[in-house]
Amino acid sequence: MNFLKSLVQKFAGRPVDWDELEEALIRADLGVPMSLRIVEALQERATRQTITANDVSEVARDEIARVLPIAPPPIRPLPAGPKVMLIVGVNGTGKTTSTAKLAHYFKSRRHTVLLVAADTFRAAAIEQLGIWAQRLGVEMIKGQYNADPAALCYDAYQAADRQDIEFLLCDTAGRLHTKINLMGELEKVKRSIAKHDPKAPHEVLLVVDATTGSNALAQAKEFHQAVGLTGLIVTKLDGSGKGGVVIAIQNELGIPTRFVGTGEKLEDLEPFDGREFIAKMV
Repeated sequence: MNFLKSLVQKFAGRPVDWDELEEALIRADLGVPMSLRIVEALQERATRQTITANDVSEVARDEIARVLPIAPPPIRPLPAGPKVMLIVGVNGTGKTTSTAKLAHYFKSRRHTVLLVAADTFRAAAIEQLGIWAQRLGVEMIKGQYNADPAALCYDAYQAADRQDIEFLLCDTAGRLHTKINLMGELEKVKRSIAKHDPKAPHEVLLVVDATTGSNALAQAKEFHQAVGLTGLIVTKLDGSGKGGVVIAIQNELGIPTRFVGTGEKLEDLEPFDGREFIAKMV
């Protein structure tokens, strides 16, 4: 995520071409509104002084800092009853692995966790989460393949409540954001959990792959409309020159990035830090 450095190199020693700058910002997956915001701020500055490559970097960083929360508030357990977290996303984003990493994150902070294998459709999904649960030493609720995930999550809440579990993590089936029937099923899962607690699920986290760029913004829009997202888990941010989509989703939808995946190991998940993210852009 060092696109500011490339911008400085692009415009070093020559006048800034506004169209070229706008295109470069959009290519960095910042989204059209954010890209225009940066260009307009620079054009306003250009009425007072000559714009240099360093001005481009400085203004872009300042505008991004205004949008990104420095550090979203930590996710804490509830005073009573389990905090229910739905982990959602399209296939192939690392959703099940992210669910396991999240379980490890909470367990390493001495919280109790119960996993729910609510992906009852993908081949070996239940077994995959089961292997993670075994490694983590946490219990997992599962059903048969093709079982109703809404009923499974309903029952899992009761189990978590009985055992005084602090965090109930539901790994839902990967689904294309364009499939209306599958998104409807996700809404049904949400309704079933709300029968126990009207405020549940308390967190709905969308797992997005940083390398998919602007497609992640389209995914976020559809999932947010269907189930009301509270945050993102962004995977592959470590090996991606991208990452601008984090800014685009925050700017256009108001959805903060809560966690970032930084590798393959269980401990490779950390809370999002806006300052660190902006620092890495150069």
